[in-house]
Amino acid sequence: MKASTVARTLSAVLIFQLGIGAFLVLSDMQAGAFSLPRLSPDAPRLSEPIRPGDQTRRFAPDRDRPAVRPARDPGQLPDRLTLTQEGGAWRLEGAIAPDDAPRIITQLSNADPAIETLILQSPGGSVRDALEIGRHLRASDIATQVLPGEYCYSACPYLLAGGPTRTIAPAASIGVHQHSFGENTLLPAFMAVSDIQRGQAEVMEYLDEMGIDTRVMRHALATPADEIYVLIPEELERYGFVTKDDS
Repeated sequence: MKASTVARTLSAVLIFQLGIGAFLVLSDMQAGAFSLPRLSPDAPRLSEPIRPGDQTRRFAPDRDRPAVRPARDPGQLPDRLTLTQEGGAWRLEGAIAPDDAPRIITQLSNADPAIETLILQSPGGSVRDALEIGRHLRASDIATQVLPGEYCYSACPYLLAGGPTRTIAPAASIGVHQHSFGENTLLPAFMAVSDIQRGQAEVMEYLDEMGIDTRVMRHALATPADEIYVLIPEELERYGFVTKDDS
């Protein structure tokens, strides 16, 4: 990626974070707590079709699913990432809980037969664990895939980015949004902003390492944690999530 592109993206992130800082300070002064803006009650739900320019939807991981029906109904996804083998294919599904990375990395390393491609489906969760698992996927040369009608949201796209080759079905749903603190977090504003800055820097460094255009973070940073911005196929290709077939 060109240095000028990275510089522009980092400048946009800095401006956004300064805005968050001002918001946090005001929140501390007025209420003593930090919360992100909420969607209006009449905002569209994720079950409504996504169209270019109309890609932001209300999102609660335990409630909302994409409009497209999957070919395979996974039922209720696990509360923590679960590695399974199904019909010869390896799948990694469920929420990404804190400290999932060491457990999942051990399972991936010990899989028999060795995993060549990993199918993903997750509403997201712990960013730090997603980055750690993603780096393991890259180091282990494990390709990633999202199937038609299935979804990969929030921190899950960082797992997806870890694959040296990445296949995303046109009817799959990939979404990004802000990384959030719990609503009961009572951190001073300057500490909260510092954590946000550090976390976003780690994410952007990771995406750059994985060959993903960091400009995708514009969509993530502009989308509150209780919404999801669904990337259309053209964006997935533009930002480098879909790898080209060199054969």
